[in-house]
Amino acid sequence: MSADHHRYMAHALALGRRRMGQTWPNPAVGCVIVKDGRIVGRGVTAPGGRPHAEPQALAQAGASARGTTAYVSLEPCAHHGETPPCAAALIDAGVAHVVAPLADSDPRVSGQGFAMLRDAGIKVTTGVLADEAARDHAGFFLRTEQGRPFVTLKLASSFDGRIATATGESQWITGPQARRMVHAMRACHDAVMVGGGTARADDPSLTVRDMGAERQPVRIVVSRRLDLPMMSRLARSAREIPLWLAHGPDIDPTLHEAWEGIGARLIPCAVSAGQLDLTSVLQELGRAGLTRVFCEGGGGLAASLLVSDLVDELVGFTAGLGIGAEGLPAIGGLGLAHLSDAPRFALRDTRPIGDDVLHIWQRS
Repeated sequence: MSADHHRYMAHALALGRRRMGQTWPNPAVGCVIVKDGRIVGRGVTAPGGRPHAEPQALAQAGASARGTTAYVSLEPCAHHGETPPCAAALIDAGVAHVVAPLADSDPRVSGQGFAMLRDAGIKVTTGVLADEAARDHAGFFLRTEQGRPFVTLKLASSFDGRIATATGESQWITGPQARRMVHAMRACHDAVMVGGGTARADDPSLTVRDMGAERQPVRIVVSRRLDLPMMSRLARSAREIPLWLAHGPDIDPTLHEAWEGIGARLIPCAVSAGQLDLTSVLQELGRAGLTRVFCEGGGGLAASLLVSDLVDELVGFTAGLGIGAEGLPAIGGLGLAHLSDAPRFALRDTRPIGDDVLHIWQRS
């Protein structure tokens, strides 16, 4: 496979990554149109999911699109939705060759976009940077195939795995560079999620700040009984920035009415063994359109996600201080008797961030 294919596909993937967290329920796709070794058009899925990347790149290329090679970071769609299929747009523009990493997992599209292109006489090359594309589109694929979003669990802790002292003091264990990176990570997810205990203890806003975000992530609080402070930062901003509350079926109707009244979206979920069933929670979030969720704890929610095998990526920020056994652990009780039962992840990346260490682990 040519170095040019890799170079231009890497560019298309990079374009898509810039829009991650902005396009749900659609995937963040990049498109690069090349003619005689020169890029004549570029496009990326618009915020909200439309228009798609291909028609934007074709519009930029104009008449120059005829006879070109289009590099698209996911199979062009073939179904008629709110807009005509992207495969048809490529055909109508006279593109000669389409290069893509892999097929869409949506049954309305999978393989059909490629077939439409080939039937029109367009050369189709697949498999270019397929592993990278599969990682980028993992959330979109998970929602299509399993009905749930991709889950990143972020833990910022001391060297001994504590997220607060025994008195609850937690600001700040990690330094400003790590905290800024957390905002960048929030920005590339559709939603930020915390448990009710964290919402009560920390009064977070869960917004992306100082990043020029085009679209703030949805803020999600998982709270079975909806016993959350109504004068919190989350509550006060619910009309301006989406706030979704995942709760059990038996909440006080007065609380339900009050939260809806201030602009929150309430999402009823199933209960299992006296707690919210997180499989149900994530299925409901997938049904609502989310593809990528960034969970920031606390320890109880982190433990429940791990026990339920719902964590796809672990992101850890570790600071060079010890808090001690009396501190609050980053992960609550897992009820493990044997190491072989512990959820284990594969290391993908590690690097210093200011005075802290970032480590990223993926599902084995």
